[in-house]
Amino acid sequence: MGSSDASGPARKWVDYNSLHNDLREFLERADRLGEVRHIKGASWDREMAGISEMFGKEQPDNPPALLFDEIPGFDKGYRVVWGAGNSRNRVALTYGFPEPSNATDLVRAYRDRMRGGFKQIPPKTVKTGAVLENIDRDDAVNLDKFPTPRVHEVDGGRYLGTHDLVIMRDPDTGWINVGTYRVQVYDKNTVGLWISPGKHGRLIREKYFAKGKSCPVAISVGTDPLLFITAGNEIDFGVDEFAYAGGHRGRPFEVVESELHGLPIPAHDEIVLEGEIMPDDVRTEGPFGEFTGYYASGEQLQPAVRIRRVYHRNDPIITTARPGRPPHDFIYAKSVSKAATIWDEMEKAGLHGITGVWSHEAGGARMFNVVAIKQMYPGHARQAGHLAFACHAGNYLGRWVIVVDDDIDPTNTFEVIWALSTRCDPATSIDVIGKAWSGPLDPMLPKGTVENSRAVIDACRPWSRRDSFPPVAEASREVMAETYAKWRFLLDE
Repeated sequence: MGSSDASGPARKWVDYNSLHNDLREFLERADRLGEVRHIKGASWDREMAGISEMFGKEQPDNPPALLFDEIPGFDKGYRVVWGAGNSRNRVALTYGFPEPSNATDLVRAYRDRMRGGFKQIPPKTVKTGAVLENIDRDDAVNLDKFPTPRVHEVDGGRYLGTHDLVIMRDPDTGWINVGTYRVQVYDKNTVGLWISPGKHGRLIREKYFAKGKSCPVAISVGTDPLLFITAGNEIDFGVDEFAYAGGHRGRPFEVVESELHGLPIPAHDEIVLEGEIMPDDVRTEGPFGEFTGYYASGEQLQPAVRIRRVYHRNDPIITTARPGRPPHDFIYAKSVSKAATIWDEMEKAGLHGITGVWSHEAGGARMFNVVAIKQMYPGHARQAGHLAFACHAGNYLGRWVIVVDDDIDPTNTFEVIWALSTRCDPATSIDVIGKAWSGPLDPMLPKGTVENSRAVIDACRPWSRRDSFPPVAEASREVMAETYAKWRFLLDE
């Protein structure tokens, strides 16, 4: 039988002078806020994932981080954490934002930081770090010593990499790219690495293969939530994700050079694998239940990764993100960063009047994006919708973009559906665009297809009728302010 203990009542927000140094310090801070559940005795085989899914269904608005220890069959201290950064408070901790009251607070804080002179801070190379406490080389490599989870019943194997960093160097330019791609364990020293077509890691891998070479790679499977969110976001080609994350952190990430290929690996991460993607060792990868909620990519033949080094801390922690039918345990954090990045890119492209953006959790933080604007000129709403799906952050695997007026909270599904129901004419308010960038994770695509269609929906008051459109039937802000001031105590009874 497993056991669980809560961390006590939530405590008041702590105004830390700087962001955490590593995953462990992050979890300690989250624990002080009552944001971590410590669970002992749960199995790696679907049981940990089932508990994560249970919390996702029962507490979708604010699930705890789940830290598992004493996993049957593995050494005590070899732990797994699920959903490390996936709550309102833990997203704020991740970025160093003030205590938020809702998702909009987080999106605005991110967007304001990007507008306020955000600068990237390159990583700092150091000689040593906690990740080098243990180094397994060549024949000593044994991935079986880690409690790698089996997430879903139909999965093709155990997945060590879901909340991970995949670190590569462009062979032509030397650019370091950090992405997040799934990693399946085949045996004690071989893993599969699935990368969707068009992703930066895939482009780099193919450059090595075109030269007749294997592709050097380092994979961190126990990392800081800030690095994980950064690696999984759409950041422009040529940008160093370590530097981008360092800009949010306010100081550089420390990295050490890996033994084999000199790749930068976070000096204080928990577990890092190093090896080569082998073009002549092709194996079946998958299936794996993904963030869209389906097994859309199925089984595929993919080049395997031969692992020749494993670096890890004492008592290492695997970081895990459970994809599947939303809500899942990384989707809230993803929605915040995706929405804020779309907002930032739209403004940088010259669009004014944006009052809010949200990438809804139900759409996997990609497929259902809502933009709120204060209309300023004819065609403003259509321009906003087309730009939201065309910008880098909003393009991959998109499906719906809905544009609403500034009196609608884009994070509030009820209000968005009300705007759709009362301000949208299906015959004239919907534009459909074809041949857009999608991928194998899209369940609507026939196999072998990588392009989809998407809809831009104008759910704003028509510009030509903006002054004569029927007024909204609700109390004014002044009346509601007076009501709250006098009668708010009733809500607490």
